[in-house]
Amino acid sequence: KTGRSPRDKRVVEESATVDDVWWGPVNKKLSAESFAANYERAANYLNTQDHMYVFDGFAGWDPRYRIKVRVVCARAYHALFMNNMLIRPTAEELENFGEPDFTIINAGQYPAEEFADGMTSSTSVAISFERRQMVILGTEYAGEMKKGVFTVMHYLMPKAGVLSLHSSCNEGPRGDVSLFFGLSGTGKTTLSADPARLLIGDDEHVWTDTGVFNIEGGCYAKAIDLSAKKEPEIFNAIRFGSVLENVVYDEQTRAVDYSDRSITENTRCAYPIEYIPSAKVPCIGGHPKNIILLTCDAFGVLPPVSKLTPAQAMYHFISGYTAKIAGTEEGVTEPEATFSACFGQPFLVWHPVKYAQMLAQKMQEHNAHVWLVNTGWSGGSYGTGKRISLKHSRAIIDAIHSGELEKATYTNYGAFNLQIPQAVFKVPDRLLNPSDAWTGNPEEFSSTLAKLAQLFQANFKTYADKATPDIVAAGPQL
Repeated sequence: KTGRSPRDKRVVEESATVDDVWWGPVNKKLSAESFAANYERAANYLNTQDHMYVFDGFAGWDPRYRIKVRVVCARAYHALFMNNMLIRPTAEELENFGEPDFTIINAGQYPAEEFADGMTSSTSVAISFERRQMVILGTEYAGEMKKGVFTVMHYLMPKAGVLSLHSSCNEGPRGDVSLFFGLSGTGKTTLSADPARLLIGDDEHVWTDTGVFNIEGGCYAKAIDLSAKKEPEIFNAIRFGSVLENVVYDEQTRAVDYSDRSITENTRCAYPIEYIPSAKVPCIGGHPKNIILLTCDAFGVLPPVSKLTPAQAMYHFISGYTAKIAGTEEGVTEPEATFSACFGQPFLVWHPVKYAQMLAQKMQEHNAHVWLVNTGWSGGSYGTGKRISLKHSRAIIDAIHSGELEKATYTNYGAFNLQIPQAVFKVPDRLLNPSDAWTGNPEEFSSTLAKLAQLFQANFKTYADKATPDIVAAGPQL
């Protein structure tokens, strides 16, 4: 497969965790008996192979919270992928590794029994917290292992009293740390790979009482249309040891055509984090000063940047609005408006409000500034407008980090009650207000804005009963 299969993810219903898990479409229940059958099916397949690969690594750079992960698979590609994505132990750590805290059994070449209890297809990605195992059948997409580890940490860390986050993270010359939230395709990896700042990590972090740490030892970047000019840090990280996925290349010269979409839009590269020259190793930083919520608005009515109040920050964090980008999940061929709680709903284990409450507490304790940054469409909806250019998104991020936007003059923006700056260095003024940038008629803009506001309101009804009145009121008002 060329992308994740969220509909085939299962969590075993077990007495120790049944009251913790947010059951529903994200976490579908699987019986212990069905999981055991899947494990046996995977183990039997692996036992028939001429070669088997085992990789031991860590998840989490902070020794207080790291877990030991063992990967057992039949493909060298999968072992190398996880060698890049987990934290690679030293020779001494490997010698004293002992028993793992969690084991991934990847028999992705072999199908699941789709007519067995709890299965809906020949693909199965199942996690048992009690057995401390993950079993993969019927998909060879390596990203399932990466996100499986994150799902495990997304359960264990809040249970330990620290906050796991689907975010990238970097650090400025003055030690100022920024967190970037956003689903795949919003620019999270690209915008955090900034040569002027140290990269702590591109996707998964934990915020503790001492600051933040990266869960991973590598980066997993989208490679579609990659070029040395647009994304030099990522482009230059593709060298011996990196893993390219879903790409088309010339078999004679081995030159990759990064513009080729014939397999999928979801072309990827996995590489050790130290392949980024500006990586900070160990991948640990202080408390964040700026929190940036990235969204890819397919309607073209959200501003490129707006400053959020604490209540608005919670509202937009819980909402997690973006557009699914073609290729990241199977069956998605063009941007599709969606809401993904905490900017990472497919990986949540606890109820979204638990993560939001922990984040609110951290923000308050450390006086963090929160920004909503739209890297999606401007001038019109998808199909008529244009994607906001990377250079303008970078200029906005630079203005946040320089402190320019802290001192800026703001105006109020419509139904969403957002505060948008009147000017940003190197960004056209007309781009900052979506109503000014809109190329269609004003009535069309108003109706599109109202449509998105209604989608926000309808989505938030799911969480309104557990949210405080000020958070509910921080959403769009028609």
